[in-house]
Amino acid sequence: MDPARTEPTNICHVVALPYPGRGHINPMMNLSKLIASRQPEILITFVVTEEWLGFIGSEPKPDNIRFGTIPNVIPSELGRAKDFSGFVEAVSTKTEAPFEELLDRLEYQVTAIVTDTYLVWVPGFGNRRNIPVASLFTMSASVFSILHHFHLLEKNGHFPVELSERGQEIVDYIPGLPPTRLANLPKISSKQDLHRALECLGEVSKAQYLLFTSVYELEAQVIDSLQAKFPFPVYAIGPAIPYFQVLNQSASAVSTTTSLINSPNYYLQWLDSQPASSVLYVSLGSFLSVSSNQTDEIVAGVKNSGVRFLFVARGEHLTNLFKDGCGDIDDQLGMVVPWCDQLRVLSHSSVGGFWTHCGFNSTLEALFVGVPMLTFPIIWDQVPNSKQIAEDWKVGCKVKRDTGSDYLVSREEISEQVKRFMDSDSDDKKEMKKRARKIQEFCQVAISEGGSSNTNLDVFVKDIISKSHSYKST
Repeated sequence: MDPARTEPTNICHVVALPYPGRGHINPMMNLSKLIASRQPEILITFVVTEEWLGFIGSEPKPDNIRFGTIPNVIPSELGRAKDFSGFVEAVSTKTEAPFEELLDRLEYQVTAIVTDTYLVWVPGFGNRRNIPVASLFTMSASVFSILHHFHLLEKNGHFPVELSERGQEIVDYIPGLPPTRLANLPKISSKQDLHRALECLGEVSKAQYLLFTSVYELEAQVIDSLQAKFPFPVYAIGPAIPYFQVLNQSASAVSTTTSLINSPNYYLQWLDSQPASSVLYVSLGSFLSVSSNQTDEIVAGVKNSGVRFLFVARGEHLTNLFKDGCGDIDDQLGMVVPWCDQLRVLSHSSVGGFWTHCGFNSTLEALFVGVPMLTFPIIWDQVPNSKQIAEDWKVGCKVKRDTGSDYLVSREEISEQVKRFMDSDSDDKKEMKKRARKIQEFCQVAISEGGSSNTNLDVFVKDIISKSHSYKST
């Protein structure tokens, strides 16, 4: 799709450049849709790799958002799970040149670039081209602060460290962050990936804005500390989830039919037939996953618990663990699907809990609809996200102990935990639901007229428009 088409004059042209991964593209697109719906005179060119255009190019979007493409950084984006470090390196070194070539082909002058924080070269590029850059961080503000102040961990002898021996030691010196055990800091995949992440955060100082997909009220102290540190605006504009698609529609609007499995929303229809708050929604994420042995234990534990479940099974191994594979609706206790509209599922009245890997987008979706979480983090920011869910916000509980090392959680442990977690009559679950509803309320207030996120986004958009230039002709 050619982004360089003739448009009316006096339109602010924003280029959105997400990191080429689902957990980064989705919040960037949601933010783009929010900006586009606020100001029809804003033109947004959303830049993705050619493969990602194939994935998302047909999804509905406002008319003032169009796609631009750059070549894939590796032969297949889906191969990044096999060589994650190589993928990170390729994104850091192979995206700048084709992006610059794309900008030079655009018919109109670019007013601003909204980029993922992990695209290390963009702030410097924007400065050289005299284009304001807004850095969008798609993890929590708390994780940003941890990485931004990583030198304090090294200074205090807390990195590198063997967590199996010292995981319970307390870190109480990260600005804005409550006291946190070492075991609850980000789980680093490799020193090379850590180096890249720290380099990216170091480049944020060259940007003109810092945006968080979080909600200010969720992380007020850490956001305040970052606002005091940086000389440019720092805005929490979240949750950057597709809430605009579910606010005005019922997640259970379709009645159950005899041709259930043939309907594209068959899982929603199945949920319609389940008692209120009785179903555990299970999703282990779309990218990094647990070992096959641990997957075996999770599936067996959930099935043995006797709790109703909707399980997203990605990958052949996981699918084969269920007797009849994906789409099995013979067992009234459970349904297995290869994919679902997660926010609509979480919004459904029959869903009473969410087993989550604690990706930040998934966390924000559960918080927004007030669903308690059973946490099973795997790597990176998922670990501190789990801590926030269970200990700071108290809207969930952990499956794994904070040992700081990998260990196998047995099916017997999982079965008991799932039964306790889904017991709606227990005092713990009642308190969890009460706190989840409270957080749901201030998340929804934040996006309403006069709310923190709504106000921040308005100010950001107005500032970008004020910097708008006239289009250049080809």
